[in-house]
This record gives sequence, C-alpha cells and structure tokens, in this order.
Amino acid sequence: MENEIVTILFGSFLGLLVLGAPITVALGVSSLISFLYLGDNPIKFVQIAFTSVGSFPLMALPAFILAGALMEAAGISKRLINVAESMAGPFTGGLSAATVMGCLFFGAISGSGPATTAAVGMLMIPAMIKRGYDRGYASAVTASAGGLGIVIPPSIPMVIFGIAALGMMAPAEAVEKYGTFQTVSISKLFIAGFIPAFVIAGSLLIMNWIMCKRHGYTGNSDGWSARNILCELYRGFWSLMAPVVILGGIYSGFFTPTEAAIVAIFYTLFVGIFIYRELNFETMNRALETTTWLSGRVLLILFTATVFGRLLVENQIPAIIADGMLSLTDSIYVIWALIIFFLLFVGMFMETLAAILILVPVMLPVAYNMGIDPVHFGVVMICTLGIGFQTPPLGENLFIASGISNISIENISVRALPFAAINTTAIFIIAFFPELSLWLPRMFGY
Repeated sequence: MENEIVTILFGSFLGLLVLGAPITVALGVSSLISFLYLGDNPIKFVQIAFTSVGSFPLMALPAFILAGALMEAAGISKRLINVAESMAGPFTGGLSAATVMGCLFFGAISGSGPATTAAVGMLMIPAMIKRGYDRGYASAVTASAGGLGIVIPPSIPMVIFGIAALGMMAPAEAVEKYGTFQTVSISKLFIAGFIPAFVIAGSLLIMNWIMCKRHGYTGNSDGWSARNILCELYRGFWSLMAPVVILGGIYSGFFTPTEAAIVAIFYTLFVGIFIYRELNFETMNRALETTTWLSGRVLLILFTATVFGRLLVENQIPAIIADGMLSLTDSIYVIWALIIFFLLFVGMFMETLAAILILVPVMLPVAYNMGIDPVHFGVVMICTLGIGFQTPPLGENLFIASGISNISIENISVRALPFAAINTTAIFIIAFFPELSLWLPRMFGY
C-alpha cells in the first residue's frame, strides 16, 4: 500500500510538473488523487489545508512582505545602499562589495531574495555598469547576493520552516540516543541565522575581491571621504535604525516575530510619511498590491504543500527515507554532504517555500536520527536552498537581474557559478560547525 501511494503521489506530481502545471496545482491535484485512492473523505483535504493557513505565526508572513514593500517605497532601501556605497571607497571591487552589503542590509528588512535583488539591483547594476563593470558580472554579483535576503533575519522562509516543523517531535530512539532536542521556534531561527548570514556574505566578498582583482575593477579613485561617509550615515540614520528596531526587539524578547512585523510597518509609515516624506497614497497602494500578490502566492503553496506533507507523514515515507539514508553510512559528515547536494539540486528546480514545505517532513527525521539540532538543520536548509535563487533553470534572482541589465540569463548564470561554488563551501562550514548557528540563541537564553 505504501509503495502504491508513493507511486501515485510522486508520479502524478512529477507528471503534472513535466506537463507545465504550476507547482501549486501539481501539489494539490496529486494530493487529491492520493486521498481519493485511499478512500478518504475529500473534506479532510480541505480541513488540513485550512488549518495550515490559520496559524498565528503565519500572520508574520504578509506583514513582513508589506513592511519590505513599504520600505522600498519610502526610500529606506535607497539610503541603505547609499551608506554601503560611501564606505566602498578605493577598495578593489568596492562598488560590487557595496552591492553585497546593500543586499545584507536590505535583506534584514525585507526577508525575501527576489525583493532584495530587485531593490538593490535597480540602483547598483546601472551604477556598476557606468563605473566600467561588465554587465554580466554586475548582474551575477547582485543575483548571488540577493540570496542573503532569505538568510539574514527576518526571513520569510524561516517563518515557513518554523510553521512546517511545528509539532514535529524527535523519534523516541533519537531522544534515547542523543537526549532531548530543542523545540523549533521562529524567534530562535531568526537569531540562529544571524552569524551564518555574515559567513555567507563574507564568502561572497572574498570571491568578489578575487574576481574584481582578475578583471581590474578598481574602486573610487578619490579614496575614502570621511565627510561623504558621515553625510550618508546622517541621511540614512532612520533607515539604519529599521533593522536595529526590528531585530533588536526580537533578540531582546521585547516582542515576537509576528509583533515585530507590525512594528516594522508602523515604523516605515512614520519614517516614510513624516521624515523622508516619500510615501503617498500611490506608493502605498503599489506596496499593498505587491503584498497581496506575493502573500496569495505563498499561501496557495502552503495550502497544498501542507496536505502533500501530511500524506507523506501518514504513510511513513519520511521514516523509510531516513532509514535508507542511515543504512548507507553512520558518518554525520557524509549525511550532511548528501543532504546539502540534494537540496542544491532541488533548489535548482523548485521554489524555496514549496521545497521547505515538502521536504521538512521528509528530512527533519533524518536530522533527528543523526543527532542534528533542528534549528541548526533549518538554518543550513534555508542557506542551501537560497543558492537556488542564483542557479538556472528556476533562478528567480537571475530573471530579475536579467530584466534590469537587459542581457541573457545564460550570460549571468556562467558568471554566477563562482559565487555559487563559494556559497556552497560556506554552507559546508556552517553545517560542520553547529556553534555558528547555535551559539547566539544560547547566549540569548533559548
């Protein structure tokens, strides 16, 4: 019976994808076919799906999307990038390094990879081209750094991982062997992702320096200007305070991630209307339209992927996969390598949020059985899937960068490969050294 369900569930899912069906349709139809085959009442399908979109932590998702859209409209993202650019100075590849730091700053308020690429790319890609950078390289470094948007907290995929892992307990044999595991919470994931985000940003900066040295992309001939840096810091003070307010409130325990998203919205409205005076009814309306479209898309995937995941769990498929992987080796390093390469492959073809919702029920039991902390596993999973934003054929960041620079995706993809390679190296470091993810949550008492 289990083999038949696996065949029907995955067979119909993959068949629909090959036919070109949207992933939401493929997930929903394959799940419904499996329900009917099992003889279950289709009402159960609707009940599971409705429960998936009714959780309190999920309220943070549309709120963070709205906060990010409003911050772009309010001019906050533009000022953050100006601060990063002023600090680049004569540094080799300074402007592209400023792009990486700009993505890190903007990611700390948007939580989205494509949104980060679009916001930073619209300003920095034309600036790099004007400074003599190759169009393909300018686009590749922006698309690669845009993936930081889902690693640096607050991160929309971390919210989704927290919801997907909610209620998934460690198997009794894993608890007996390794002791009690931490519970997964969105706040804990946010804190755990902070240091890994800087590890990945650091790896991108190193590769950027190597590539710029090779191609002769020098910095500003005028050198560093203390006056210019101070002026940009002054102009961008309220923008720089945005991530401080959001992350400081979460890390200090003053408010939850869901409450932080609401705080971010009101902070942005205050700054955009009364200080920068760039927010008006037209720009706010566009931000609301963007939020509605993105939230609807995410909720539809969540709706169908939850049912798909429930079918996997109820039919013991994750346990079978976990036993299969553990029968190959008992080395945690080999298991990590298998997991990372598998996630890299999945990230090339599947949207990040859908991949998280489908794979968490399958792969978290493997992590538990190897004694891997679920929070650490979540950070590594999100970092790895983030590389999918810069690798074809799906590569959302590549499409955005291509649209801005007006060159082919193939051209950008080739130039993005060194960044994908060094990102992968950084992810192995994060995976093999759990303290990079777990030290900060412990320091904050989680």
